[in-house]
Amino acid sequence: MAPKASQKKVSTFVIDCAKPVEDKIMEIGSFSAFLSERIKVGGKAGALGEAVSVAADKTKVTVTSEIAMSKRYMKYLTKKYLKKHNVRDWLRVIASNKDRNVYELRYFNISEPDEEEA
Repeated sequence: MAPKASQKKVSTFVIDCAKPVEDKIMEIGSFSAFLSERIKVGGKAGALGEAVSVAADKTKVTVTSEIAMSKRYMKYLTKKYLKKHNVRDWLRVIASNKDRNVYELRYFNISEPDEEEA
């Protein structure tokens, strides 16, 4: 048997921050810098090397990984960033309906309950 060529599985995660960036609640540059500092590779935070890359455009942050990385880890780091900047009470991180490798930051739907009449 011929040995199989091992292919690197590339994982791509996108975090869509369109709504908070438009409302100027968060800056996309600080979020991508936060991810670059906090993503752990080989047990060490910030040592991304060539295995992981973080790219940002106007409203989205894209994390591309050649090593095994869970999607849940991206959600964890995003929530940690929101908590650090005191906006966790207003924003939530949910998976997109269209593409499951995309997380979106959305506002909580807070509706005032109607006062009951006596």
